[in-house]
Amino acid sequence: MSTTAPPLDADLTAGLRRLKLAAMRQLAPELLITAKTQRWTPEEVLRALVVAEIAARDASNERARIKAAAFPVLKTIEEFDLAASSIPAPTWAYLTSLEWVRARENVALIGPAGTGKSHTLIALGHAAVLAGHRVWYVTAADLVETLYRGLADNTVGKTIEALLRNDVVLVDEIGFAPLDDTGAQLLFRFVAAAYERRSLGVASHHSFEDWGRFLPEHTTAVSMLDRLLHHATTVVTNGQSYRMRQARQRRGGELPTP
Repeated sequence: MSTTAPPLDADLTAGLRRLKLAAMRQLAPELLITAKTQRWTPEEVLRALVVAEIAARDASNERARIKAAAFPVLKTIEEFDLAASSIPAPTWAYLTSLEWVRARENVALIGPAGTGKSHTLIALGHAAVLAGHRVWYVTAADLVETLYRGLADNTVGKTIEALLRNDVVLVDEIGFAPLDDTGAQLLFRFVAAAYERRSLGVASHHSFEDWGRFLPEHTTAVSMLDRLLHHATTVVTNGQSYRMRQARQRRGGELPTP
């Protein structure tokens, strides 16, 4: 296309700006020259402009969803080393299909540090964003802190409903720090509100039998797990820490001294 295309008439530019058709406004001058040179039909011109506008808006919406997801780092399913993971290939295929999101089911990742839980959560969340879903990533500690703020000003119900406007909520590091009675009840309230309404992805170092270590009430742990696991795919990760493996490789096969 020509790089010296004359600008659109002022009234057309103003009209496209008023209609918020930014991609059309930017593309139209050069595209109209191409259309005249190649003798496009009016329908071809209109189609090219509409396709460009849709593509630009889709890209803008995708960037906004990624920003709103609040991923601490960006991980993708393409970057995940399945061969080095303990996740079975059929399970990985199901998770990456996002069928669990469409069915409003959950994913629970359990395993030691460094075995791919956070990478898996973020990668699945990123894939969900690309598929058009609204996603939010949060650590359990930050989630409970958010709910505590809602409790302080008597808006915890509204806070939970606002969070559940997302299609998927990914809660990492469950059990990293113990919760008091109020924190445990708030976390349970959130899980109960999401039950069969939204998909949750959770990750924890602790096996389900050990959730009583950071949840002060046994009945709270049982009730939370009952709702969390009723419609869930559970993945147990194991093996050597990816971070320790990389540290060994950087040091020529020697582990760092504790």
